[in-house]
Amino acid sequence: MKASLWAAVFPILSLSAVARADDPPAETMPTALPTPSMNATLAGNPNPLSIDLGPFGKTWVGGAVSLLAFEQSHSLSSPDKDGRIDIGNAQVFLQKTDGVLQYFVQLGGYSFPTVGTPYLKAADTVTALYGYAPVAYLKLAPNAAFSLQLGKLPTLIGAEYSFGFQNLNIERGLLWNQENVVTRGAQANYTSGPIALSLAVTDGFYSNRYSWISGSLAWTFDAANILSVIAGGNTRRTAYTSSATPLLLNNEQICNVFYTHIAGPWTWQTYLQYSRVPKASRIGTTKEASTWGGAVFANYQVSPSFNLAGRIEYLSTNGDALDGTPNLLYGPGSTAWSATITPTWQWQRFFVRAEVSLVKASGVVPGLAFGRSGTQASQTRALVETGALF
Repeated sequence: MKASLWAAVFPILSLSAVARADDPPAETMPTALPTPSMNATLAGNPNPLSIDLGPFGKTWVGGAVSLLAFEQSHSLSSPDKDGRIDIGNAQVFLQKTDGVLQYFVQLGGYSFPTVGTPYLKAADTVTALYGYAPVAYLKLAPNAAFSLQLGKLPTLIGAEYSFGFQNLNIERGLLWNQENVVTRGAQANYTSGPIALSLAVTDGFYSNRYSWISGSLAWTFDAANILSVIAGGNTRRTAYTSSATPLLLNNEQICNVFYTHIAGPWTWQTYLQYSRVPKASRIGTTKEASTWGGAVFANYQVSPSFNLAGRIEYLSTNGDALDGTPNLLYGPGSTAWSATITPTWQWQRFFVRAEVSLVKASGVVPGLAFGRSGTQASQTRALVETGALF
């Protein structure tokens, strides 16, 4: 949903309408806001602000602000740099979480640091991708089991969330880079006991062509074991492309399988992924392209305020540079693995994260890998991020 659609919803507010969530409320609020979803290393604010909008109900206000800095080897040509200090997040979240009609709006700036790809600074990311309202949707929830969301939605695809503060690591991974991030359309959700189902009809990679169908099924065996299967893809060939809509990926079909296990201070997730871009004259492909990949995520909670997270992943592609196979990595037939480790410290609403990552590729096509000439087969990064969740 376009950000302008939300502008009329929120009138000018007086200071008297703002209250702390621990003030005597008319209704009880959970310990933290339910959206956006968070991974294990950072905790959302258990004491958010609330704004009484009268007939519109109570809106909860949260947010994330952070700065990040990094140094890397084998940077590419401009605008990529050997190092940078930039905004990681500067976002505010507005949401209504009760009643039949609910909503969520995410406003502000963001960047998407991703292993093995050039870093695009936050100001350019916002204008090139999803704007200053990257997520904004209405939610119809007639009962506790069923809901329908309409607007700009986080994708169902993948194990890593859209924005950095939501994830175990500062950077997203190689597999994440094959997936869409924000997509426009409708999504239905249903839960029954241990089963959770979602089905979405969207525009895929932000193409404004509503031919993508995605679905997810999660089975919670018990509090420590969850199995998830997610699949999606374009039901027709779409030639449209933009800075937010890569031609090949917007025409793919993709499938994920996850298994999550929690054991005391440990959280483990294994993750398999397959994607396929078909042969089609409409998108200029004369051969099919595909990827296979897998990853293991792990987090160890050393103390309530300190976590140590890591990710190891591998991705391979088919074909070679001479047979016309489309490029989905560092040249047709290339492979890559990455390793990332991220210690995280959080004190109340403030956090500091450090990170070291390594990407190693093989079978690269000269000009499509790392370094100014695109011939280097590896890249390392050291990052630090500090900020607050409010």
